[in-house]
Amino acid sequence: MTYHSLVRGIFTLVAIFAIPSAAVKAGQENPDPPGGGPGSKASYHLFHPTPSALMRDMSTDRPDQTESPYTVDAGHFQIECDLVNATFHRERTSFTDMRTTDWAVLPINVKVGILNDLDLQILFDPYIHSTTRDHLADTRQRHSGTGELSTRLKLNVWGNDGGKTALALMPFLKFPLSRTAIRNGETEGGLIVPLAVDLSRGWGMGLMAEIDFVRNEADDGYDTDYVQSLTFSRDLSERIGGYVELFSVVSSVSGSDWHGQADGGLTYGLNANTQLDLGCNFGLTDSAPDLNPFVGLSLRF
Repeated sequence: MTYHSLVRGIFTLVAIFAIPSAAVKAGQENPDPPGGGPGSKASYHLFHPTPSALMRDMSTDRPDQTESPYTVDAGHFQIECDLVNATFHRERTSFTDMRTTDWAVLPINVKVGILNDLDLQILFDPYIHSTTRDHLADTRQRHSGTGELSTRLKLNVWGNDGGKTALALMPFLKFPLSRTAIRNGETEGGLIVPLAVDLSRGWGMGLMAEIDFVRNEADDGYDTDYVQSLTFSRDLSERIGGYVELFSVVSSVSGSDWHGQADGGLTYGLNANTQLDLGCNFGLTDSAPDLNPFVGLSLRF
């Protein structure tokens, strides 16, 4: 699979999901007046921002790994970042005993509302420090530097401004920055389809299906990763929320191990436009990181 076929494949996936989803949306009730009439949020865009009184509650793609189907209101910005994110993993077999520790400082997702149901996101890892220790050879390797740069679009298909469910399409593309010990320097991409369900009484459920096209080890084509997740959230008080989650990745590569995690965390809303969070992802399989604790911040303006 070449670079051009990768990009073409991503947009083909968007079309496959978008056509039936748009038909479903057309048959649902729309909280906005038809035709973009008075009071309709469809009339707002990047250069004609949604008034504060009409903005929906802030929704973030963090701290769980299940993305949100809700977009940033048109003409507004949202910043979501890990203040600190650590990953600890130890691989032990009859012939291997390797411990890897990664620290990521301020990995950030900058979002801008383009239309009422469409936002653009830029994701970047400013600084990553990785240490790998081989206990059998008694050696240690350290690498640090900037990480990956990606962009993605989120198109809400239904439920952005009302209803018990919401669904979105999120195609994404990772840019081929120069290869380093931290990043692979390859163009990669895929499509994310998140679904949110309001279970009432403060409970919510999120589901996500994702397909990733990742460069293979031989560097002569692409393999496919299939990602699935399920999360349940609960309002614990007016400002505090919690969640638990199951997350898995299955590769198309024959004989590869599946990657499974159990996650949990808390959110704290300082105000309508500021949220703090913390959590930890726990590895359920040998291929998944053992521990991935993090603390994060989200701001909207």
